[in-house]
Amino acid sequence: MTPLIHLTGITKTLKGQGEPRSILSGVDLTLHAGRSVAILGRSGSGKSTLLSVLGLFDRADGGRYLLGDKDITRLPEQRAAALRSAEFGFVFQRFFLLKHLTAAQNVAMAFVNGQGWLPRGKRRARVMAALDLVGIAHLAEHRPPRLSGGEQQRVAIARALVREPRVLLADEPTGALDTETGALVVDVLRDATSRGCGLVLVTHDRDHARKMDDVLELREGRFA
Repeated sequence: MTPLIHLTGITKTLKGQGEPRSILSGVDLTLHAGRSVAILGRSGSGKSTLLSVLGLFDRADGGRYLLGDKDITRLPEQRAAALRSAEFGFVFQRFFLLKHLTAAQNVAMAFVNGQGWLPRGKRRARVMAALDLVGIAHLAEHRPPRLSGGEQQRVAIARALVREPRVLLADEPTGALDTETGALVVDVLRDATSRGCGLVLVTHDRDHARKMDDVLELREGRFA
């Protein structure tokens, strides 16, 4: 079976002030549809940089990136933006919700820059299905100030899932949550793979990592 994502020999060097610094130095990663992988590593190990490369926000300096059977290593930015919108869902530590919008309206914002167009009724049905998937459809008309931190993160996950991405990327999604709520959020993310998407979870929490199918640890720019 063709992997959903296949990285080989990915390198990345930061070239800011001072001497260039190698962040990724030959990363290999394979992710299949319906599978999940956790990426561990201490601060500065390159976890977020790798996620940026995976999500096409940044480009690797070397190596090869296959999405399915397509080589997207050197994709032009315009095509990368379109692919990012069509194929990827993102969940971050901060929720990035608009406080004046309801939970349903925040989820629907995913369609603003999405590919294609959906009639209002179908868009609403997709939004409610995504909220139901993360267990908060009953809070659809609540605005973020009335939601707990865990509920807000679930809204953010629903927003990431509503366009049915092939790949879900989560960068420290429990960092702003207490232990119990964080565990529930990780369970929601893990359950999303039952729909066939692949999940990459960047975390510092080994308990959360152990819930994934595979666990990898970045050390000195590559997986140990």
